[in-house]
Amino acid sequence: MRVRRLAAWTALPLAVTLGLVACGSGGDSGGKSDPNAAVRIEIAEPQHLVPTNTNETSGSQVLSALFSPLVDYDEANKPHEVAADSVTSSDNKVWTVKLKPGYTFHNGEKVTADNYIDAWNYGAYAPNGQNSSYFFEKIAGYEDLQGEQPKAKALSGLKKVDDLTFTVTLAQPYVDFKTMLGYTAFYPLPKAAFSAPGVLAEGYEQAPIGQGPFKMKGTWQHDAKVEVERYDAFPGQQPKVGGVEFRIYQQMTAAYADVLSDNLDVIKQIPTENLSTAATDLGDRFKQSPASSLQVLAFPTFQKEFSKPEVRKAISMAIDRDEITKSIFKDSQQPARSFVSPVVAGYRDDTIGAAGTFDPAKAKAMYEAAGGPKKIELSYNGDGGHKDWIDATCNQLKANLGVDCVGTAEPKFADLLTKLKQKQSVGLFRMGWVMDYPSMENYLGPLYSTNGSSNYYGYSNPQFDKLLAEGAQAPTEDEAIKKYQAAEDLLAEDMPVIPLRYGQNNFGYSSKVKNVEVDLFDRVDLLKIEVAS
Repeated sequence: MRVRRLAAWTALPLAVTLGLVACGSGGDSGGKSDPNAAVRIEIAEPQHLVPTNTNETSGSQVLSALFSPLVDYDEANKPHEVAADSVTSSDNKVWTVKLKPGYTFHNGEKVTADNYIDAWNYGAYAPNGQNSSYFFEKIAGYEDLQGEQPKAKALSGLKKVDDLTFTVTLAQPYVDFKTMLGYTAFYPLPKAAFSAPGVLAEGYEQAPIGQGPFKMKGTWQHDAKVEVERYDAFPGQQPKVGGVEFRIYQQMTAAYADVLSDNLDVIKQIPTENLSTAATDLGDRFKQSPASSLQVLAFPTFQKEFSKPEVRKAISMAIDRDEITKSIFKDSQQPARSFVSPVVAGYRDDTIGAAGTFDPAKAKAMYEAAGGPKKIELSYNGDGGHKDWIDATCNQLKANLGVDCVGTAEPKFADLLTKLKQKQSVGLFRMGWVMDYPSMENYLGPLYSTNGSSNYYGYSNPQFDKLLAEGAQAPTEDEAIKKYQAAEDLLAEDMPVIPLRYGQNNFGYSSKVKNVEVDLFDRVDLLKIEVAS
């Protein structure tokens, strides 16, 4: 996941945990700027541009321009209403959502409760194959929409009250449901998005119609760009630029060169090979801010050679996180030894214990005793700036385990995700997670529950699922956290992934823009960025 979710680029760690003093906002705030000029922002090729099918950061960045969420988050990560006028519940099970009046889609349709109900039903209906279908699991009736021949086509828990009000009945109480509604999957869809009830119109994804501050300008130009322009009828806070060109790059170094030459306005993550010179290259246009990302190496647990936790723990112990953080990332990251980020309540340091301690001798003995494979493949997306640290990791595994290790690059993150979804053999694979919404549960459920939307490793532990469900149903956040922590302890026993590093935004921008901020979800704030005078 807002998205928050799967991250294509190399993520860099939390300013708050590193004690960094640089802020996320930058640029001259004085002088007049051109409110009709467009800015150019780097992204990778999105996998999808339908809200319920978008679970990676590049697609989420585009959709954040086209749609306005029901809620967003304040500096304390607490939800506040945006497109919603109110989101209330007396029991955490039945929620009433009232919409603010005045919102229209970019084709002129008025936004109503039906648009949310239709969109969520489409996302939850299993035959539609939406990547974020999992996020509707908590709504009553979800099970009836699953399988090859579902019993129903609509969630029984969604009821329209009037044009601007609907209720959501959950299968079980969930204390963080309001927080969850900031996620991309919960955007509405206009009637024009459907060619028939529940059938997405052909071509909608190439030019999505939203109700946000920007509207599409033309269509999605694959592997090149997505352009949007300001929607003047938007009733919320208006952006300070006339449009955005989301420019798609296959190589981060090319994007960095374009920022230096003022041919690109924002790069959201400085390539690792340029980190040591970025402050000199960009001056005060090189910025750092907190992020919610977590980088891991994941195991295809369904493959025999990686089915034993002992093999997985041995590989973790053979990796020197601290050395890679220092040599490759110039101490701009923080080594990770837990499955959740320090930005969320309930985080604990070093939950993986001995498996996170670099001990090559013990690692090799454990690996050989468990019958680990003689050859290890590390797959990663070549469009994300990962080669250097993947190569360094392979070198450590060769030296410390006595195995043959090779890094294999897929051209694009979307290509890697497609192979994983089809359970093609890719060996260990690099994954990055940016939270969908600020909750410990969001680092656990989507990634590790049996039916999790981003569980690409085939991991399944019924006790983990049980603890996760009990946490979701807890009456208070504190009680929920206790259950989530117990679930995380099970992950430490099973090690379906190896936590490696916590992320931080290390970004840069051209001399043509100012007031640039990148948020916890790896998105440029499109309502703050301006063209420099």
